[in-house]
Amino acid sequence: MSNLFVRKATGLVRSWSVMDAFVYALFSINLITLGLYSFSQMYYFEGGMVNALVVSAIFIFFEVIVYAALISVMPRSGGDYVWQSRILGGAVGFILAVTGWWFILWLWVPLYGDMFRHIVLVPILGVLGARDIALWFAGTQNGAFTASILTLAIVSVFITLGMKTYARIQKFSFYGGMLGLLIVIVLLLTGSPEAFKAGLESNATSMFSAAPGVYDATVALGTNAGAITPFSGGSLAVVFLVIPYMVFFNLWPNWGATLYGEVRGATDFKRNVAGMGWALGVTTLLGIILLFAIKKTIGWDFYVQAGGAWWNYAWGFSTDAPALPVWPYPALLAAFLTTNKLVQFIVVVLMSLWWFGWSGTVFLSSTRVIFAAAFDRLLPEKVAEVNERTGTPVNALLLMVVPSVVVAYLFAYNIASFQTLTLCSTLVIAVTFLGTTISAIVLPYTKPDLYKASPIAQYNVFGIPLITIAGLIFGGFLVYLLYQWIIDPNALYGIGIKNTSSVYYMLGNYVLAAIIYFGFKSYRKSKGIDLNKVQAEIPVE
Repeated sequence: MSNLFVRKATGLVRSWSVMDAFVYALFSINLITLGLYSFSQMYYFEGGMVNALVVSAIFIFFEVIVYAALISVMPRSGGDYVWQSRILGGAVGFILAVTGWWFILWLWVPLYGDMFRHIVLVPILGVLGARDIALWFAGTQNGAFTASILTLAIVSVFITLGMKTYARIQKFSFYGGMLGLLIVIVLLLTGSPEAFKAGLESNATSMFSAAPGVYDATVALGTNAGAITPFSGGSLAVVFLVIPYMVFFNLWPNWGATLYGEVRGATDFKRNVAGMGWALGVTTLLGIILLFAIKKTIGWDFYVQAGGAWWNYAWGFSTDAPALPVWPYPALLAAFLTTNKLVQFIVVVLMSLWWFGWSGTVFLSSTRVIFAAAFDRLLPEKVAEVNERTGTPVNALLLMVVPSVVVAYLFAYNIASFQTLTLCSTLVIAVTFLGTTISAIVLPYTKPDLYKASPIAQYNVFGIPLITIAGLIFGGFLVYLLYQWIIDPNALYGIGIKNTSSVYYMLGNYVLAAIIYFGFKSYRKSKGIDLNKVQAEIPVE
């Protein structure tokens, strides 16, 4: 049946070890980029930040089990697309996976770009004394758009170099970033609130031309913005309302699932669980330690108020510009505890590696889904071509890059309220994950031969397959998240049915996916190719 596909095998190479997959998973739930970016936006909740971090991680561990199990059954490049199309059917698999892994990732580009300017460009330029350029990047729409274009350029180079080279970039970034984080935590744990306040006043004025009294002004602006989120505590009900925002950061230990056709030993269920599970556990633990260190020296109230002051203005809820004219990046704030410019420079450069090691995740997983769909003949054959030297599907990469420029422009200049769509980037992918989770739940019953021959057949709970149990728990969690986002009964997330821009944008993505699927299915049928037969087969890597 191999002639059903574009060629007999994908041509992709198993160039990653399980350790490489672990590092990728850890960067995917990136504490410094996604984590600190999300925490700063979560200033108006009543539930404790640490509580939400821990409770969400418990539910997400069941996601790890679901994906580790599916990988061990079908370790194929394309992940969600391959599993859903083979278990739930071609239309469901293509529409959910393509929307979740291709179209919505265009929206992630300006978010990666936003983090690039706040975490890499502004701190480094500020420490180097390039104040005007730093403030241009930090506070202008042109600066935001430029940061997104630079992000696209860097990411395209990384991915074009191939999986093997990107694994080296990841490892270097991992060790350097961890060293930087250790220095930041030590600075915070050995500092004092008084030393921080003095360091903030001194550095904010010298580095970024902030007016004197920046600390007290930030407290006032943050208080006016409604910054109330506690470090910990709160009833389970209010903690659960924090979680739909928290998962913008930590829902992604499975981000590398689409790449496991290129990971050695991917059929080993326990190793898959360990790789993603340790990434989730380590990130959660580091998050608690970092938040505690922030609480001790920066002061929890000030940290939340600084986030409120920044985002209340950035989102247009207030015309009062933040007293600190740059995003309140905890690593930069920690660097203010020392007067040594070299130490400050080392801290912000090492911490920038968290972004560089993570940046490739915006397209790397996506290109494999696009490739897998093209390999099934649901896209032009050219999209399934692979560079012989690097093993990179270059044309699939182009399908990510070109539309991302347009979306980045819309986001940077907030055309059609595009900046209100931020959390749509998570909602649409969660729908994809729900499709995969349903696939996992029914796999033992709809594909019994495949299941019984797999390494996970031995894992049962009271006679029920572990993959089904884990799927039911994680699926229930996803349904809760989707209810909160879409219905948004407490008006906390801004992307549900009350935001018509978000509804039109998301529905437009699904309609586009459906048009491509049924259009190509009809076209292939006219050429004598039955895509139902193609998607009934599992491709050879």
